[in-house]
Amino acid sequence: MKAYTDIDQSKKLAEILPLESADMHWQYIEEDNGQLQWFYFPKDFSINQHDNIPCWSLSALYDILPNNKKETTTLSRGGWKIEPIEYLDNWWCEYEDENHTKDFTVTADNAIDACVEMINKLHEQKIL
Repeated sequence: MKAYTDIDQSKKLAEILPLESADMHWQYIEEDNGQLQWFYFPKDFSINQHDNIPCWSLSALYDILPNNKKETTTLSRGGWKIEPIEYLDNWWCEYEDENHTKDFTVTADNAIDACVEMINKLHEQKIL
């Protein structure tokens, strides 16, 4: 199961979200064999901060989505929800505003990707 945003997602989210909302970061580190590789670390762990890219866990992404209703199964007063679609092996994420005038749905093969897609969609619509 994917537990955090990948590097491309992290770079995109870093352009649209407050950096302090990230709870992890990617860091480029040279290994003993001279190879450079990306590794992820908790936000407060840092060797070389200027090369870090913010990274978001699923929990941090949940906190970003408006009107968090992850514990409910209906959107009676606006908000968002995310749940697995077991027979399709996908995750479904839906957002509805409080007036029931805007409704967006995205699907992805994991919860992280579904949340990232929803955040991007809400940002495009100037809701987030």
